[in-house]
Amino acid sequence: MIYFNKIRELTKGIPIELVDFSQPRDTARTPTQASSNFITKKEQGDWAENLILRAINESSKNYVAVKYGKSDDIIAGEEGFDTFYQEFQNELDTIGKRPDLLIFKKAEFKQDLGYDISRISHGQITDYVKRAVAGIEVRSSAFLIDRYYETMQKRTEKFVKIALETKNKILDDYQDILSQPSRSNYIDVLNGITEKTLNVTGFKVPGWRSNERFIQLNDLFKQLKTAIKETQKRDYLSITPKVEDIKVVYKWIEIFNVPHFYFQVFFDKVYGISFEQILQIISNPNNDGVIFSVESDTKNQNKTTIKIDSKSGTEVAYKIDEPNHESIRKEMDRGRLLFYVTFKGGTAYLDINNFKNILGIKGDF
Repeated sequence: MIYFNKIRELTKGIPIELVDFSQPRDTARTPTQASSNFITKKEQGDWAENLILRAINESSKNYVAVKYGKSDDIIAGEEGFDTFYQEFQNELDTIGKRPDLLIFKKAEFKQDLGYDISRISHGQITDYVKRAVAGIEVRSSAFLIDRYYETMQKRTEKFVKIALETKNKILDDYQDILSQPSRSNYIDVLNGITEKTLNVTGFKVPGWRSNERFIQLNDLFKQLKTAIKETQKRDYLSITPKVEDIKVVYKWIEIFNVPHFYFQVFFDKVYGISFEQILQIISNPNNDGVIFSVESDTKNQNKTTIKIDSKSGTEVAYKIDEPNHESIRKEMDRGRLLFYVTFKGGTAYLDINNFKNILGIKGDF
């Protein structure tokens, strides 16, 4: 089956409440001013993209990675940004969203175009892009994923222990208060709390203040509820396709018929997942709240983002040497100063077998 036809079939199973492919994408407002935090994130993203580009080109004898995604050094607030941003929006409506990188067989690589075709208009390179074996969208995260999972496991174990011990203390020490008919429902709630049910347990803290024992009991219910809430927090780092991007990635695939992938770069490892697998995951309601969630991302203008457990993907780089970093001073118009962090160097060590498997590459890499 042609790749795009497979993707189109998968989109039919995605609830319209999540992504409505029959509706045009929402019109984006032009940013008016960049912040230091925004530029630092952009620098980190550029570093991650370059990290993957170098890792592929330094590891492979038969394939070449090329920078393709639309980007520029210009930022909101600088002269010319409005024009650049509008051109970017027009391209999204015309061909969809370019992935950051394209992978070509070395025999198909055009030496005259080089390793960066991001500033070449799509009309000039359409046929060339169609020859790519894969497009990769690179995302970055300011975490060490192994350290995160180790910490979150210990944290969850801690709050599970607190919750169960608090529940038992309430039942053991305050049975006389809870046995009253008006309060007996709390005994049923407490008896229903187990390690397996903590993730779906909820109740209202009573608010009892009649005497010292009532106050103590009320405080224990507060402690129990706090511990339960801590066990219910999302405990995985995610690969994060924005809902609005699903449509424009789909449009790009429709035109170029090139397999598309997301790579999430952490500061110790890289995980990858295919766009096909993303669609399979989000079309299955049994996965909702288990290996993916849908959230409004406060760090990204409250845009609705699909957050998929990174470890649902494939570990494509098993180690990263961290980059050097330094502070940069940037002077904007009217004398406004921005200070941000830039990243240089670093090395990603690819797991060649995993990399080949996720991209479907046969033979020597």
